[in-house]
Amino acid sequence: MGVMQSLGRGVLKLHQAAYERTNGRLGHRFLGMSTLLLRTTGRRSGKVRSNALFYAKDGADYVLVASNGGADRPPGWLFNVRTQADVDLQVAEKHFAGRGRVLERGEEGYERLWRLVNDENSRRYDGYQAKTERPIPLVIVTPR
Repeated sequence: MGVMQSLGRGVLKLHQAAYERTNGRLGHRFLGMSTLLLRTTGRRSGKVRSNALFYAKDGADYVLVASNGGADRPPGWLFNVRTQADVDLQVAEKHFAGRGRVLERGEEGYERLWRLVNDENSRRYDGYQAKTERPIPLVIVTPR
């Protein structure tokens, strides 16, 4: 891992820590974009895992991108959602339960939602997709 990649990961960890420690009073907006905390249950450990993620809204649903920064390996939280679709979200100071479903490239609605979340987040996801041959799935979380 290069210096810039390490620095970037450190900044992301600090952002998530601030979001969690302030119960969302800080951290919802990051780099000019909206972020949330996704909490999943580890598929092997059974422990609650938390990830700060950029998102877009589609009606009541939250659209997340399982990009892992364009890595060839998907993020761990994607495996957790596949195993246990019941998740918790925190958007700013609001906490609520949700149900996640994975939407793969080629499935109905994928292209529209990809454009939505990509446009909402400075087109970062096109760049991530260009870095990997792995089709990057979306996760749609519907609040309960």
